[in-house]
Amino acid sequence: MATAPYGVRLLVGAAVTAIEETRKLPQTILMYPMTIVSQVAHLVMKLQQDVADLVNKGDEALDQLFPPKDEKPEWATFDEDLEDSAPITPSLDGERLTEGRFALFTGGEPQSSDDYPATTQTELAKADPPDIVTELDYESLTLAQLRARLTSLRVADLEALLDYEDATKARAPFQTLLANRITRATAK
Repeated sequence: MATAPYGVRLLVGAAVTAIEETRKLPQTILMYPMTIVSQVAHLVMKLQQDVADLVNKGDEALDQLFPPKDEKPEWATFDEDLEDSAPITPSLDGERLTEGRFALFTGGEPQSSDDYPATTQTELAKADPPDIVTELDYESLTLAQLRARLTSLRVADLEALLDYEDATKARAPFQTLLANRITRATAK
């Protein structure tokens, strides 16, 4: 077979490609909207990146020409400023924190003397606590720990704990928890 001239081969190749693309046209037309949207989104993101790069370069140039002032508001305190001073955390020497929002869950002392019943009653309760108090190590229990142990206690033990709480620290959350458990246990 003889080789056709270059121009003829070029024309035949272009015709065959046109026929193939015409056959693919129904499938390709369905993809055009998505392709166009994708290309437009790509161009928009590229434009945003280029604008951001220009702004960053402008910021760097302005910072070199006009260095920023080291402004610090009078009311602002930063961690770096506190390095020179002593730490703010209270020294509790192994004691629990009994102030603030966690005071309900610790063995904290009430804030005023009005919160205590008579001092003699407190001293008597601490001198001779009920057996259940020492058995549970009640003084060191948090509210959550006490709640977890309540289901295993008898009504008599619950009443002894409530009386002890009333006589010593009189913490309202502990008293409420114990009183509610006594009510539920006696209702059964």
